[in-house]
Amino acid sequence: MAREDKLYKIWVYLQAEPLFWITLTLGAYLVGDYLYKKSKLNPLVNPVAISILIVSSVLLFLDVSYDRYFEGAKFIHFMLGPATVALAIPIFEKRNLITKEVKPIIISICLGIPFAILITFYLGKFFGLSNEMILTMIPRNVTAPIAMGISELIGGIPSLTAIITIITGIIGASLGTFLLNVFKIKDMSARGFAFGLASHGIGTARAMSKNKTAGVFAALAMGLSGIATSLFVLIIIKLLI
Repeated sequence: MAREDKLYKIWVYLQAEPLFWITLTLGAYLVGDYLYKKSKLNPLVNPVAISILIVSSVLLFLDVSYDRYFEGAKFIHFMLGPATVALAIPIFEKRNLITKEVKPIIISICLGIPFAILITFYLGKFFGLSNEMILTMIPRNVTAPIAMGISELIGGIPSLTAIITIITGIIGASLGTFLLNVFKIKDMSARGFAFGLASHGIGTARAMSKNKTAGVFAALAMGLSGIATSLFVLIIIKLLI
């Protein structure tokens, strides 16, 4: 009994320590990354998806609330900001290449973003979802912090938007390479832009790991899609709802 009481006290102490949750998060990602590499970079073996499953399973098994976990692991969340801003460096380095592609970039944003909003809206209506749920899903194609802000602004559920956004990113990053290969799109700037436009941060990370040019255009698409979605969403929602 004394031994069990001692183990319980150790566990309570560990739960209160931020280092424990940071270690769990990083360890889960390392496991996912290891399996991803062992699968010869199979897009279906997504390290982000694997790490989410591991962390979620641990939290459910130990009956730990997300708020407690996030309180310990929020340093990693904080680092997302500097990591996103740091993407400006490779974009600046490739500015000459980006300048040459201004026209297709503008066309892609002006067509891709409204299409993503409209297809989500009409599919939601087709399946009989409530307006609140549709508004929650509409910002799914932009990076999570922006998506949550848009969701709150238009009357969605920000916390659920974050989950849907992550799922969208994982699916896009997992299937994107396959679909681009099917349509025989080989230009790295086009492939990268597609990843960033359709699957935001997760897609950008995948593009960056494959090719620097693809990663730069993915980062550019991620940033532009956030701005464009913020503008288009308000106009389209006002017309449709």
